[in-house]
Amino acid sequence: MNAPAPAPATTRPPHAPWRTALITGATAGIGLAFADLLARDGVRLVLVARDGDRLAEVAERLCAEHAVAVDTIAADLRTDAGLTLVEARLRATDTPIDLLVNNAGTGTRGAFHTLPVQAELDVVALSAVAVLRLCRAALAPMVERGSGWIVNVSSLAGFQPDPLTATYGAAKAFSLSLSEALYDEVRGSGVRVSALCPSFTATEFHRRAGIDVSRVPPRAWLPAERVAQAGLRAVRRGRPVCVPGAPYRVLAALSTIAPRPLARFGSRLFAGAR
Repeated sequence: MNAPAPAPATTRPPHAPWRTALITGATAGIGLAFADLLARDGVRLVLVARDGDRLAEVAERLCAEHAVAVDTIAADLRTDAGLTLVEARLRATDTPIDLLVNNAGTGTRGAFHTLPVQAELDVVALSAVAVLRLCRAALAPMVERGSGWIVNVSSLAGFQPDPLTATYGAAKAFSLSLSEALYDEVRGSGVRVSALCPSFTATEFHRRAGIDVSRVPPRAWLPAERVAQAGLRAVRRGRPVCVPGAPYRVLAALSTIAPRPLARFGSRLFAGAR
């Protein structure tokens, strides 16, 4: 674990049910939006990402702007060593983690048989394996304490087959299904698990994944802060699944009731439009 950013003398009690939150993929996009919102509420933060320098910059800014304590863990969650490091923090009894946000992720685009297998394994490592291991590490102490919250950032892509981003959709379907199952397993224990399933969100994700979104209309994009707000509201209220944006909630509902051949047809049309 990296040295924590100095806690200001004016650190205040949080205006939220959680005191300490751990966020993966916390230096950009939805993860950074979660960090900003929680810091604004006075929540102590543990930020996880691969880039230690960028982590330090974010931690210093949040500490200065919001008068909160911020710890950082530079860890590559695609590796066993990185996961082991974060698991240890989630199991720690000193300043326990009340809220876990599994946000780290990556994506690829192209015909499955043409993509490098390692890139596809990275997608699975972050959106499935890391989610499984970190949920497992966090849940046992949360259940023992009788309180805790977990937000797994899945995707609307997890509701149906996703041609040209096949591995991403499959990994997000795993995250979605796991979250719903855990929601019911821990129901009544004081622990809440929620899957956050956004669609187009204004972040650097698509550019880094090499996905051309030039044909996506501007009105289709949701601000990252709005997505993060929806995720926090959902897990606080005990909702197992959150799809931000009314049009996307309709699409998610249709995906769950449509016959599989019709769902695949719709996915093909959607993939061709991107």
